[in-house]
Amino acid sequence: MARTRGENDGGLKATRPDSEAVRPRHYTRGISPLMVRILAVNALAIFTLVGGILYLNQFRTSLIHDRRLALEVQAQIIAAALGESASAGPEATEIDLPPARQILSRLVSPTDIRARLFGVSGSMIADSRLIAGEKRVYAEPLPRLDSETPLSQRAEAVLRKGLEYVSPRPLAPPYIDKPGLRAADLIEVMSALEGEPMSQVRQREDGGYAINVAMPVQRFRRVLGALLLTAQTDDIERIVQSEQMLIVQISSAAFVLTILLSLFLGQALVRPIRVLARAAERVRGAIGREENIPEFADRKDEIGDLSRSLSDMTRALYNQIDAVESFAADVAHELKNPLSSMRSALETMKRTDRPDLHERLLGIIAEDVQRLDRLISDISDASRLDAELTRGAMEPVDIGTMLATMIDGYRTTGVARGVKIAFDDPEAGAYVVDGIGGRLGQVWRNIIDNAISFSPEGGTVTVTLARGDKRITTYISDEGPGLPEGAEEKIFSRFYSERPSEEDFGRHSGLGLAISKQVIEAHRGQISATNRTDRSGALFIIDLPASKNGGTKS
Repeated sequence: MARTRGENDGGLKATRPDSEAVRPRHYTRGISPLMVRILAVNALAIFTLVGGILYLNQFRTSLIHDRRLALEVQAQIIAAALGESASAGPEATEIDLPPARQILSRLVSPTDIRARLFGVSGSMIADSRLIAGEKRVYAEPLPRLDSETPLSQRAEAVLRKGLEYVSPRPLAPPYIDKPGLRAADLIEVMSALEGEPMSQVRQREDGGYAINVAMPVQRFRRVLGALLLTAQTDDIERIVQSEQMLIVQISSAAFVLTILLSLFLGQALVRPIRVLARAAERVRGAIGREENIPEFADRKDEIGDLSRSLSDMTRALYNQIDAVESFAADVAHELKNPLSSMRSALETMKRTDRPDLHERLLGIIAEDVQRLDRLISDISDASRLDAELTRGAMEPVDIGTMLATMIDGYRTTGVARGVKIAFDDPEAGAYVVDGIGGRLGQVWRNIIDNAISFSPEGGTVTVTLARGDKRITTYISDEGPGLPEGAEEKIFSRFYSERPSEEDFGRHSGLGLAISKQVIEAHRGQISATNRTDRSGALFIIDLPASKNGGTKS
């Protein structure tokens, strides 16, 4: 077995893809799908706006409810005053109108509330709007007929109209106000004439609301009439509209901020991903050699991790390509040697008739054929190794049991030149690693065969297992001449061979140790060789991580 050094650069497995497989992809999207998703997520701000407007609809209802409660208290006070002061005495059956008007003028005129009195017959007998009091004339300038409404006002009007659709008004019966209004026109007044106070929210023709509170006017529980207080809700509408506009302004600012943040995220996420995608496309297209995959080394996030991983993967890919090229060159060189020897022997045979020389040349050709067969077998095994290691499933492998079975086979079939193998069978399950059992067995067989081939007649090959906290180490030593000086690394090179002189020519291709090193490194382990310090001979050390699923420390 050849002592060879191998790097994880194993087999000839490159295949030429068809034209469909290498068709280039062009990353020229106008709008990034990732950007669209970012905008969609950030559009939650719009839903916040809608939720705020819907909340303001409840806000309007709450304000109207509070206004109605306050109006009911005022109606109770005024009705009590009318019952006590605007009646002719305990036996009165109707409201005394002059003092009643005076009370309404004093209590209602300073406010924006409208008060109306209804007699027990149902007719309206007093209206605060018609009661003489403080009167003022307010002059307001009228807009010119040919003037245009400013664009801002028109936009605001359109916006308010749109908000009315988003925030629908609560349903209410229509507001009734007409000359000759009677109690029968208003259910709340009829209820008050029957002695039961009642309030009602009504909707005006312009869309606004009015609150009617009807309160019975009583004297010693006798109903003398009904008081109807009416309050408009224009101030409430102004408050609601003001809050709506404030929400729109805040939401608009939030929307602008969302766009800016989305653009920032686009620059921070989408652009580097596109750069990496284009670089990967150039690598995939195999046009030149793309050495400068952007690494975004200053980024400490997932984008930086991705760029560094792509860069490492690209370097590993180019290393693999270089290894395949080097392997192909080495294979060609190694195959040419026996072919050249065979060609030379055949040419010599044509020029001589000596039988003894023919016999010697035929022996040389037979040796070269044997060497070619060995080379082709090992090259085939090496070329399949990468694919097999990639597809293989890692399983727990008991190194102790595997070595015990293997060495028992050596002892049963016999070892060349009487070489003995020293190995103490370990406890089952004490040395377990995760790996591909067949390939790991190939490694130990290569090393043991190599040690046997260099051992003297009657010598001993010693195999020892040791375990640390997280590693399992195998030591394989022989009693041969040891390694040449400076050959500790060379022996793992492909096609490196330095065999004993008595060994048959062509038996080894020089790939055994290279394959062993490749297998061990694929299992996240290490393999090394050195000379023994206690005596002559070589020592091989194989170190592998212990399995997390089995094994006990011995």
